[in-house]
Amino acid sequence: MYIIFFKPLLDKLCAFFGLIFLSPLLLVLAFLIRIKLGAPVLFTQVRSGLNEKPFRLYKFRSMTNSRDPEGKLLPDDDRLTRFGRTLRSTSMDELPQLWNVLKGDMSLVGPRPLLLEYLPYYTEIERKRHSVKPGITGYAQVNGRNAVTWEEKFAFDITYVEGMSFALDLIILIRTIRQVIMRKDVLVGRQHIGKRLDVERS
Repeated sequence: MYIIFFKPLLDKLCAFFGLIFLSPLLLVLAFLIRIKLGAPVLFTQVRSGLNEKPFRLYKFRSMTNSRDPEGKLLPDDDRLTRFGRTLRSTSMDELPQLWNVLKGDMSLVGPRPLLLEYLPYYTEIERKRHSVKPGITGYAQVNGRNAVTWEEKFAFDITYVEGMSFALDLIILIRTIRQVIMRKDVLVGRQHIGKRLDVERS
């Protein structure tokens, strides 16, 4: 009952009131991003969602458009400014995903959505992470965030899928808030997944 009815309802209610309550902060961040990093303010990227269905994910932009003399974009770490690092370390760059939750693409809690290019590299067990909506935060994020290996992250995702409940979601949300305040287990920049694909920080 919780998974089918109450979780989607709570997600949309929380996202709706969250967007209203946070609207002053969102406007200030959008203004600062426009001044410090340029346009566009939002970074969008297609990710895999429920049942591996693609959807467009929204984030606040955290990198400049700096290019080399040949016109090619500089490496990510070179385009990530101090301001952008602050956005990421505080997770404020993730706030626009409340709109994804309101639209029904995402949930507040669930496995983090990854790039479509990553789909061929999942094992059959890891594919279970797509049997639920992806989340802004998840079980893997409160158990090491970016300080654990991708294999460990996927194991946490499967554990969440198999034990999903209101109590577990509440615990994850509380631990997420505490983790963001403490800025614990944060690695800012790109991560490498062995011989698989490089994906943006999740």
